[in-house]
Amino acid sequence: MKQYLFIGGSYGIGAAMVNLLKEDHKLIVASRTAPAAHPNITHQTFDVLQDAPEKLLLPETLDGLVYCPGSIQLKPFHRLKDEEFMQALEVNTMGLIRVLRKVHPNLKASEQSSVVLFSTVAVGKGMPFHSGVAMAKGALEGLGRSLAAEWAPQVRVNMIAPSLPDTPLAAKWLSSQEKRERMAERHPLKKIGTASDIAALGVYLLTSASSWMSGQTLAVDGGMSTIKLD
Repeated sequence: MKQYLFIGGSYGIGAAMVNLLKEDHKLIVASRTAPAAHPNITHQTFDVLQDAPEKLLLPETLDGLVYCPGSIQLKPFHRLKDEEFMQALEVNTMGLIRVLRKVHPNLKASEQSSVVLFSTVAVGKGMPFHSGVAMAKGALEGLGRSLAAEWAPQVRVNMIAPSLPDTPLAAKWLSSQEKRERMAERHPLKKIGTASDIAALGVYLLTSASSWMSGQTLAVDGGMSTIKLD
C-alpha cells in the first residue's frame, strides 16, 4: 500500500480525496478535526497556523502529500489590511513551505512521490475583489512549479485551480438559493462544482496514474477560465 499524508483532509475536497483513497492506501490525516474512522486512516491533531510540522509522526517513506488548508477573503483592494494579506500568505503558502521542509526527505525516500496543491481560478483570470487570495495562491503556484523542476525526477508537484466549489470553505457565498443560482450562472457549464469533481483529479495527480505529469496547474472550474459564452 502507498502511504499519503494529508494536511487538512477532514472536510471538503481533502475529505473527498480521503474517501476515494482509503480502501487501497494508508493515509495520515493531520488536521484539527478527526475524519471518520477507518482502519487505513491515522489521524494526528495538527493546525498549520499553530503547530510546527516537527510534531508530525511520519513513516520513513511517504508516497505523496496533499496540502488542503486555504482561505477566501473577498474584499476590494483598498479595504484589505496588511494583516489580511499576510494571513492569506500564512495559511496558503508559508504553512505549505514549512510542511514541505519537514516532509521532503520522506518524499525522496519513495521511488516516485507526488505533491498535490490547490490554487484558484483567480490566479490565471483577473477577478475583482480577489487580490488577497490570488496573491497567496499565485505564490503557491510559483513555488510549486519551481519545486517540480528542483525535485524532479523523484518528486512530482502539480496544482489544481478550481472555481468556487460547494464546500464548507465556500458556505458564505452559497448560503441561499439565490446566491447558488447566481454562482452557477457565472460558469459556462451553469452549475456549481462539488468536492467530488475536484477530488477525482486530485487522486489522479497523487497516484501513479499521472506518473508523467509534473509542474502543471489544471483547471476544474466549470469552464470559467477558458470559455466565454455570448
